[in-house]
Amino acid sequence: MRRTAALMLLAIPALAGCAGDPADDPAATPSASSPSASPEPSPTTITGTLATPAAGATAVTYDPTLAPVGATLSAALAPSGTGLSVTLTVAGLKPSRPYGAHVHTAPCGMQGTDAGPHLQHTPDPKASASPPSVDPSFANPTNEVWLDVTTDTAGGGAVTATAPWRFTDAPRSIILHAEKTKTEPGKAGTAGARIACLTLPVPGMAPMTPTAPTPTATASPS
Repeated sequence: MRRTAALMLLAIPALAGCAGDPADDPAATPSASSPSASPEPSPTTITGTLATPAAGATAVTYDPTLAPVGATLSAALAPSGTGLSVTLTVAGLKPSRPYGAHVHTAPCGMQGTDAGPHLQHTPDPKASASPPSVDPSFANPTNEVWLDVTTDTAGGGAVTATAPWRFTDAPRSIILHAEKTKTEPGKAGTAGARIACLTLPVPGMAPMTPTAPTPTATASPS
């Protein structure tokens, strides 16, 4: 984020130099009453069909019994006020079953752990990759993005979570877990094994800097 901001600041004087001296062209002088608006992040949708892990795969399954090959995961990200709305849609999973799901900090990989810990707006200072954050003051759906979903009789379902903050420009993913997310102290944010993963594209998520007061919660690598 700091690199992006620095590049933007460097670009401003460069563009001004190309435009000529504003003193010689009154029409080029910007109005003091015209505030510059930050570009709004564009809505982004990504859909992946679960396959066995492979380099560069968009969607992978780590447990074909619970997340069958051929099932689909779809994520839609869109601005929502000063925050971000994330919708997860699933199809082809086990019918009438709860699954945990969270946004994680890294793309999908050959193993579920490659996706890193839960994305946290305010990191738990006492947590690390192992053990993860299990303090409900940080591991909660306000400080993380939780997308638990219960499938219908056909194995489909959808859920939407709205965060009062926006993502950074780092690669991220959605991990599907074997269990519903727990909330009690010592287990908060955990949801069992990582059974599938959908990589989220970086383009379309920028600019993604926190735009709301820091919440008092954060997520874990479960």
